[in-house]
Parts: sequence; C-alpha cells; structure tokens
Amino acid sequence: MKTRRPRKQLLVLSLVLTGGFVCRESAAQQGAPSTPKALQVPLAQNAGSVNAQQSTAGSAGSTSSVNTINSTIQVSGNYQGSVPDPKAPQGSLTLTIAEAIGRGLQFNLGGITANVSVRQARAQRLAALSQMLPNIYGTLSEASAKVDLQTLGLSASAFGGRLPVPTTVGPFHYYTALGNVNEDLSFTALHNIRQSEALLQAARMSTANARELIVLAVAGTYLRVIANKANVRSQEAQVKQAEASYKLAADQYQAGTKTIIDSNKSLVELRTQKQRLSALRGDLLKETMQLARLIGLPAGQQLVLSEDLPVQVPDTISLEEGIKIALDERPDLKAARLQLKAAAEARRAAKSEYLPSLSINGDYGLEGINPNRGVSAYQVSAGLNIHIFDSGRVRADVDQADAVFSQLQAQYDDLKGAVDLDVRQAYVDLQVAAEQMKVAQANRQLAAETLTQSVDRFASGVTNSVEVVQSQETVAAAEQDYISTLFSLNLSRISLAKAIGQAEQFIPNMLKGN
Repeated sequence: MKTRRPRKQLLVLSLVLTGGFVCRESAAQQGAPSTPKALQVPLAQNAGSVNAQQSTAGSAGSTSSVNTINSTIQVSGNYQGSVPDPKAPQGSLTLTIAEAIGRGLQFNLGGITANVSVRQARAQRLAALSQMLPNIYGTLSEASAKVDLQTLGLSASAFGGRLPVPTTVGPFHYYTALGNVNEDLSFTALHNIRQSEALLQAARMSTANARELIVLAVAGTYLRVIANKANVRSQEAQVKQAEASYKLAADQYQAGTKTIIDSNKSLVELRTQKQRLSALRGDLLKETMQLARLIGLPAGQQLVLSEDLPVQVPDTISLEEGIKIALDERPDLKAARLQLKAAAEARRAAKSEYLPSLSINGDYGLEGINPNRGVSAYQVSAGLNIHIFDSGRVRADVDQADAVFSQLQAQYDDLKGAVDLDVRQAYVDLQVAAEQMKVAQANRQLAAETLTQSVDRFASGVTNSVEVVQSQETVAAAEQDYISTLFSLNLSRISLAKAIGQAEQFIPNMLKGN
C-alpha cells in the first residue's frame, strides 16, 4: 500500500496538469486579445470640377458686335475655396500668373482635399499590410483556482473504481508572464495588399489631376481678371473720347454752328460710357476677389496682376500627337487605370478565399506559483485552414468583386473616349478663337479709322453728332470683341494644355514677356 499510494497521487496530479495544459493551449489558439478600435470620421466628399467652355454667342448681344464666341471658366466644389494663408502680405500684392498658380497649389481647398485622400489611402495600405505581419503582444496574469475534477471527467468510476480520485483539487495559485505571437498567412491577404498599393497610386494620380484642375482654375480666373482690366482701360479711353466729342459739340453749340440736339446726344453718349465704365470696374473688383479666394488670400486683398494677355498664337503639336500624349499622360486616366488594377486584385482576393490559409500561434515566458519561483515555458501551434462549406459567402464576395470590376472597366473605357473628345474639342476651340482673332483685329482697326473720320467730318460741319455717336459705339463694340476674343484665344490654350495633361508644365510660363 505504501508503494501504490504515491503512484495513485502522481496519476491524479498528472491528469489535473494535463487538463490545465489543454485549457492553456485553447487560450493560446484564440489569438490576440480584443482591444478597443478607434472610430474614424469619414472624409467629406465635395471634389467639384473646373471647366473651360467655348460656345457660340447668342443673337441677344449688341447688333454692332462681331464676336461669335463666348468663353467661360467654371469652377465648382472644393476648387472654389481655399484655406487662408497665415502669412498673407499686407497692402498691395503684385502677382504673375506663375506666382498665382503657386499659391493656388499650396492653399486651394481642392488640392488639400486630394492630399488628405492620399493619406487615407496610405493608411488603408498599412491596414492591409498588417494582415500579413505577425501580431506580437504580452500578457501578464495571476490566477487562483479550485478545479472540480468531475467536470473534467475524472472520477473513481472513470478508472473502474480502482483508484481513489478526489472530487476537487485546490485551491491553488499561479501566475504567467508571456510574450505571444500570432501570424495568419493567406493568398487573400496578399491580394489585399496589392489592391491597397494600386489604390494608393491611384490616389496619387488623382492628386496630380487635382493639381491640373487647380492650375486651370487659377489661370483661367487670372486671364479673366486681366481681360476685365483691359476692358476697363479700353472703356476709360472711350470715356475720354466721349468727353472730347461732347466738348466739341458744346463749343460748337455755344458758337451757334450746331444745334442743342447734337450737344445733348453727345452728353447722353458720355454718360452712357461712364456708366459702362462703372459696371466694368465692379466686374473687375469681383473677379479679383474671386481670384484671391482661389489662392488663399483675403477677399479684400489688393492685387496687381503684372502680366497682360498675349496676342500671338503659338505653334501647337498636331492633333494626333496631342491625343497620344493625353492617353499616356492624363493623370485622371492613369488613376482610372490603377483603380481598375485594384479591382482586379480585389477579384483575385475574393477567389483566393477558396484556398487554404495558415495560422501560427506561440508564446514564451514564465509560469509559477509566485514570481520568485517561476520557470520558463513555451508553446507553439500551427494550423492549416481548408475551405469546405460557407453557405455561399465566398461566392457572394466573388460576384460582388466581379460587378465592381465590370463597372470600373466600363468607366475606364468611357474615360478614354472622353479624353479623346476633350483634346479634339480643345483643338477646335483654339482654331475658332485664332480665326476670330484675325477678324477682331481687322474690325478694331477699321472702327478706329471710322471714328477718326466721323470726328473730323463733325468738326468740319459735314455731319451731325449721330454719326459720331454711332462710330463711338462701333469702336466700343470692336474693342470689347477684341478683348473677348483675346481672352478666348488664351483660355483655349490653357484648356488644350489641360486636355493633354500638361497644364502644370505649360501654363505657368505662357505669359512670360507680356
């Protein structure tokens, strides 16, 4: 009996320890402990757009106008706004178009939003990468327990009644200090990483496209401001001409060589020209405020634009070459291509859910009844997870990924057609504006000559003030047509640069020397 009792106690102790080891192994296979996860605020979506448009002028305009095109620059969404420049200079600020574009790229809200999207895509890539990297964490625990052996299936009847098995064991006390590692490897996680990398590159291309739009918005607004400034200068000249005509008519009326009607008509024309000047100055002020808003300056900032609209029409590349460059270089097309690549990786990731995955878990540390009597302990386990049946969940993922891929493929094919159309329309706009420019220059010269002759005829008493007023209106219309066509010509140039994806490269230098 004395020799058997230690064996029985050793057997019971072994069973208890075996049960404890099984419990510890189950805990280790559960992976990393659950931790609170921060909730993220979604990004605001209001990207907006920038469009330079040229259309045929309607018949509602002045009958003396020969201008047949109407060009506009339309800015919407985030591209309309900016964040304030904290170091904005006080007083008057002189800007070239390159300096205005530089400020726009730095402070325009559209560019800032695009940069934030890149940061978000970078964070998503990091999250995808974490699926392939091991999770390493530490656990420190202390426990006191009393075990009911019968709940573990250990009783005297389990051994045929030949061994006396106690009902409970304990209470006993122990502690653990472990370093844990978990690793899950799968083809799905690998394709998720590739998808996130493609999306990050697409976000960068979208940022490049946002910069192109900012350049177009700032440059188009800059051109519109200097066109309005030219209109103001032209109108000031018209006011001076009207003042001279009125003085001549008033002097001749006082001399008795002309009637009061001629003097009154000249006075009405003078007041009309002054009213036009007041309206044009108001337009110039509002356009200048809009430009300041785009580039992060206060609305009340006094701006002086140091460049004028160039008259010369530069040589351009051929239409075929322009289309080829656009299809290769347009950042929005590159972004769509990368998004399509990401969708292809997402589809591969969904199909990879059918493949086996590998899980590895392990820990190493100290265990014992107290910190002073601990012993080293470790445990490693690996498992191969094989897909058998999931009630159609993987099939649903594959179908959804296929649908997204098909949609992005259609959008990419459509965008290629839109890029081709943008380039062709930009070429047409540039050709129309160049032809209109020749007509406007000729009409401007003829109108000035006609006015000079009318004033001479009026001073000689050959005609009355009606002819002079009509000539003045013709000159005013010709000047307005000339400036409007000059704006259309240069707007077409920057629109073509944007259409082929070279706005940031070309536009900042287009006004040098003017």
